[in-house]
Amino acid sequence: MYPTVAEVLALPVLRQGRPHVVAGAAGLDAPVRWAHVAEVADIAHLLRGGELVLTTGVALPDDGPSLARYVADLAGVGAAGVVIELVRHWNDKLPAALVDAADRHGFPLVTLSRETRFVSVTEAVNGQIVDAQVAELRAAERVHETFTALTVAGAEPGVVLGEVARLTEQPVVLETLSHEVLAYDAAGTDPAELLTGWPARSRVVQVGERTGYHAGAGWLVTVVGARGHDWARLIVVCADQPPHRHRVVAERAASALAVHRLVAKDSDGLERQAHRAVLAELLSSPAPSAELLARASALAVPLTGRQLVGVAVRPRLTGTARPALSTPPVLRELAEATALAARRAKVSALVATDDTGVRALIALSPEANADAVLQRLATDVHDARSSAPGVLAVGTTVLSPAEAGRTLLEAGQVAAAALGAGAERVLHRLSDVRLRGLLHLLSGDERVAAFATRELGPLLQRDAASGSRLVPALRHYCEQGGNKSAAAAAAHTSRTAYYQQLARIEQVLGVRLEEPESMLSLYVALLALDLTRPGEEDSPGRAAQ
Repeated sequence: MYPTVAEVLALPVLRQGRPHVVAGAAGLDAPVRWAHVAEVADIAHLLRGGELVLTTGVALPDDGPSLARYVADLAGVGAAGVVIELVRHWNDKLPAALVDAADRHGFPLVTLSRETRFVSVTEAVNGQIVDAQVAELRAAERVHETFTALTVAGAEPGVVLGEVARLTEQPVVLETLSHEVLAYDAAGTDPAELLTGWPARSRVVQVGERTGYHAGAGWLVTVVGARGHDWARLIVVCADQPPHRHRVVAERAASALAVHRLVAKDSDGLERQAHRAVLAELLSSPAPSAELLARASALAVPLTGRQLVGVAVRPRLTGTARPALSTPPVLRELAEATALAARRAKVSALVATDDTGVRALIALSPEANADAVLQRLATDVHDARSSAPGVLAVGTTVLSPAEAGRTLLEAGQVAAAALGAGAERVLHRLSDVRLRGLLHLLSGDERVAAFATRELGPLLQRDAASGSRLVPALRHYCEQGGNKSAAAAAAHTSRTAYYQQLARIEQVLGVRLEEPESMLSLYVALLALDLTRPGEEDSPGRAAQ
């Protein structure tokens, strides 16, 4: 907002006086808050700081100590500098004591070799300052209007940060108080360079106030929070001291972000959203970019040089409970339970909800015992969610970020297969789902659905037309490995009635159930049917498993 001493000296009204900096050149970048004419030596106590003092020197003393004290007093109150006209008191050069004192204090001392109209100087300088202040106020008003509109519209953090980057033309980062990056806008710079090593760099930057500039890091930092609860820091990366309007932008953006968090308290938190974005890109990118790896690292989850394991957690839903338990609150609770279990196990993890449950990527050190860590994590999740039991599955342990997508996909496939298996394990792996897992991998193939329809179609039509329960009866028979007595007990049906159902199944399908190939083919068809009709339950006994 304020011109520097050097910029003031470049004004035409001063250039006519042939200004010459005789001492204190190091202070030429000091801002000039006002231009002030003062012909008395003891002017310092009347100043507030930032003034550029204009004088002919007629009232200044000639003795060295008094001149040194004059400069020291001006420097002490924060004056920007002093301009002395070499016409009335000193005609050729300034006293050495005056020059030496100015150099010691780094205080700009400027001479004018021609007579200069100081009133014209003050008009030009102060007019420029007032114009700049008015422009700054108008800019602040526009900033206020912009962020008020964003707040009313409930703008997402990414939109708010984009506006900060546009208004300041500087990169901006939103981080947690534990220095994990929630969102950012690189403002056209290299995102990987912006985020690399972020947590370690951020930990050493403390400003001691809600909004402050850290010159060493080149960061303008403002705290984000509301109602006495601070939860993040907004950082504008600017190498030079930022103008006042940038502070206004940062503070208004922080307010908008705080309001958004209060309004959106029933949705996923920013941390989960940031994790979800990285996981989605890992799933879709065969070769993760440097930016993606830097984003993961900025979330305190380094992916290079680590053992990576995909994890999928699915709530075990049955019957009419399925729609109610599929609502976001349950999945959010499941995600927080998974994240908490990872913290307790002292491992880094990306954790986020998806359409069916929770997806996570665990990053372990090369020396870690992956099996032990995963077992502990699974146990903690099950204990935390005992009121809503679920399935926790893992993929293969991989050693490269390029393979992260594969282990994440495997975990999801294992979880989906395990949900239909009904097996009660704390942790499910690829080796546990066997045939059901294979069918799940093929579930998108229309030939699998056609096979299930071909094998079971007549039986399904018979049940639909007559209300019989032949498909559930066949399921019990297959699940009990062809043991009729055990199947009848599992179906809670008398042996006589159950044997009659089996005879009717053979009649409808035209097969003999005792034949191993027939039973195997029908059981595979039943498993395929579960994949094509995931929301349907075909018997009370089945739903209870």
